[in-house]
Amino acid sequence: MTDRIAPTPELLSTPAFHARVHALSPRVAVFDCDGTLWSGDAGSSFMRWTIETGLISPEQISWLNARYEGYKRGTVSELAICGEMVQVYRGLSVDTLRRAAADFFRTHIEPNIFPELATLITQLQRNGCDIWAVSSTNDWVIEEGVRRFNIPANRVLAARVESHNGLITDRLIHVPTDEGKVEALRRVNITTPHAVFGNSVHDAAMLSITLNNRGAFPVNPSSDLLTRSAAEGWPVYFPASVAP
Repeated sequence: MTDRIAPTPELLSTPAFHARVHALSPRVAVFDCDGTLWSGDAGSSFMRWTIETGLISPEQISWLNARYEGYKRGTVSELAICGEMVQVYRGLSVDTLRRAAADFFRTHIEPNIFPELATLITQLQRNGCDIWAVSSTNDWVIEEGVRRFNIPANRVLAARVESHNGLITDRLIHVPTDEGKVEALRRVNITTPHAVFGNSVHDAAMLSITLNNRGAFPVNPSSDLLTRSAAEGWPVYFPASVAP
């Protein structure tokens, strides 16, 4: 008896990736951010950076560390930890967090931007495509980061809490992850985008809603998303800096 060979998804080169996207003539395109527009997880990295720089109190650090350990063990859900990583900044001013996000992104994430994705987004914008960024990372970091792609804040759907009198509260507005990304898009009347780009299994629900199921593009996909991509027939793309 021979072993069954697992299916593998189609792997696109950079020219083929760009050509495949442009062939759709997309009017609405949706991008995940961490791992898709740049390498690494800006959400957890920002959390560690604010701990190291003393932006949050020792009590908050202890609580957050315990919750994150629970997340790594699987006892705290993706949805819960993404929300708590925003709620932990309650009591700080919005201005403080925006300045911190700007410093952090410039020094820790900006060098990791995928130029191939920046080029693609610029080309899509020139063709009149409406670009949205959807992420479970906090809105301060994501809004700062996507300015490099000329994506305005009103096209960002990220983990967000309410603020009151300029201070951050712990009242969650939304945490776009898994089906929550689809729901966040639905709230802005986007139900069938022409192209969607994501890197993890938490983007799979969003990748599944493209128009005629033709515009799903896993970028720098995780192993779980690679498996899902093979099953769905989604072509995958790895930018040069993270190509296996």
